[in-house]
Amino acid sequence: MATILAEHEIGASAQNAAPEAVVVRFAGDSGDGMQLTGGQFTLSTALAGNDLATFPDFPAEIRAPQGTLFGVSAFQINFGSSEITTAGDAPDVLIAMNPAALKVNVPALKPGGLLIADTGEFNKRNLEKAKYETSPLEDGSLAKWNVLAFDISALTLEAVKPFSLGNKEALRCKNMWTLGLALWMFDRDRQPLIDWLNAKFAKNPVLAEANIAALNAGHAYGETAELAGPLKKQHIDPVPTEPGLYRTITGAEAVSLGLVAGARLADLPMFFGGYPITPASAILHNLVKMKEFGVTTFQAEDEIAAICAAIGASYAGQLGVTSSSGPGIALKGEAMGLAIMTELPLVIVNSQRGGPSTGLPTKTEQSDLYQAVYGRNGDAPLPVIAARSPADAFECAIEACRIAVQFMTPVMLLTDGYIGNASEPWKVPDPASFTPFPISFLEETNNPSGKVLPFKRDERGVRPWIKPGTAGMMHRIGGIEKGIDTGDIDYSPVVHQAQTDARKAKVDGVAKAIPAQEVCLGEETGKLAVVGWGSTFGPIHQAVRRAWRKGLSVSHIHVRHVWPLPANLGELLKGFDKVLVPEMNTGQFKTVLRDQFLIDAKPLNKTSGQPFTIAEIETAIGDMLA
Repeated sequence: MATILAEHEIGASAQNAAPEAVVVRFAGDSGDGMQLTGGQFTLSTALAGNDLATFPDFPAEIRAPQGTLFGVSAFQINFGSSEITTAGDAPDVLIAMNPAALKVNVPALKPGGLLIADTGEFNKRNLEKAKYETSPLEDGSLAKWNVLAFDISALTLEAVKPFSLGNKEALRCKNMWTLGLALWMFDRDRQPLIDWLNAKFAKNPVLAEANIAALNAGHAYGETAELAGPLKKQHIDPVPTEPGLYRTITGAEAVSLGLVAGARLADLPMFFGGYPITPASAILHNLVKMKEFGVTTFQAEDEIAAICAAIGASYAGQLGVTSSSGPGIALKGEAMGLAIMTELPLVIVNSQRGGPSTGLPTKTEQSDLYQAVYGRNGDAPLPVIAARSPADAFECAIEACRIAVQFMTPVMLLTDGYIGNASEPWKVPDPASFTPFPISFLEETNNPSGKVLPFKRDERGVRPWIKPGTAGMMHRIGGIEKGIDTGDIDYSPVVHQAQTDARKAKVDGVAKAIPAQEVCLGEETGKLAVVGWGSTFGPIHQAVRRAWRKGLSVSHIHVRHVWPLPANLGELLKGFDKVLVPEMNTGQFKTVLRDQFLIDAKPLNKTSGQPFTIAEIETAIGDMLA
């Protein structure tokens, strides 16, 4: 392993020195339990004290035919003893459970990397399904990698034989055998996984014991086989961390916790109206478990009903929240206009995925930026915030709640499939470290003449929030244009011009209530600024760090508040000779920057459904500065 992993060593003086980071990818059929295997390896990695980032890669089909190329499921984890911000570029280790998994994933394996394959699955039928004419384990096509092939299927069947399981049920334990071998390879403790299996199969102890036996057998195989070549035990030191309570967290979990925290900081109950859609459904699944925090969840019959119910909750004095992905956000568009016209607080979470239409439902993309900033009928501006990582989604959700209630406006929070499904360590913050932003409802008339003025604006252009049913506070709101201050129907030319300007000015004014844009890495002026938003943070940061170490004049600027943009961003960007904008679309944020600041921002675009690699951005930096 030391030879294989040498490319990851930073400052290692000897070939057998422990690497600072390792990338491992588990790949198999979508029924092989690769996501579960990866998730449990992630848990053991976190308990070992390593920093980590993961990338679950699902097939789009609900259940693709077994052994086919489009049914391959993979889970990649990058872990180490130093800061980790991406799930890694090329894997150091690939564990392929069948020929299809090998064919789909082996091109990504680092030259000289370790390939572990289950020969029990490399039969004629499976090879044909994977479009192999001959077995790659025998024809020399894998010569540039270290290959370790043995019959994991047979070894698993032997390990669980005492439990009298059927052949199909016994083979389902293969993922635990593989996990056991991986735990041995990286010096991981098995006990937390044994405890988890006992809890998971508490009602079926035979299955628990069989899976534990498979786990132990895989671990013992590594200990006792005394294999020559690449398979060696490798210890990765813990990463130095500040004292505190840590846990691994996915983006969906972080958004859910952040929404609850935001509602509590506003001192409001929260209503969540949602409709199932990949990859946003996990937010609803998480919030259902949080009723004790004043959260009401509602699975509506469709996307439109979900957002309209949330708007109704906001009208009634709660914090309305809804979530979806691109197709569902499109359906919610008219109701977003209603929330903008009525000027009610609402948080809309868009977990982006590849499009258009159904597109790539299980893959990641950043192609909904135009939809978020511009995608409604009429002039209908709303603030847009983008999370940069799973852990960052927690604070972004709180920020979305704050802006929504303080400015009486809908706010869109952008994540994506990568952020939502991936996980990373998260230091659980002290609740006292967050500044509350409690709201107050208008309970007495704001007009000396007595009639309530529901659209009378304060110095920020924000109207009051009035709970329906408050004595003496009867008022009218709705989707038709409003008279100035009164809320009465008035769509005369002068009034519509004034109200359109007022709504725009209010959202533009949010820029005064957000932090100034800072440089994440590098100087505040120079030859090149690499500007990102959303989940491109990790690969951009590492690519800029590598360029910085080479002495190149390059800085990383990452934008959280996508609309309105930070007030100082234009001047900051003009301090650089060139601007590069990597994003997983065809250049949407690049266009926004050009439009707002008249700078010649250059795009670096990717729409493959996969995140950027560090190498791709590093190459683009070199080309820009050449």
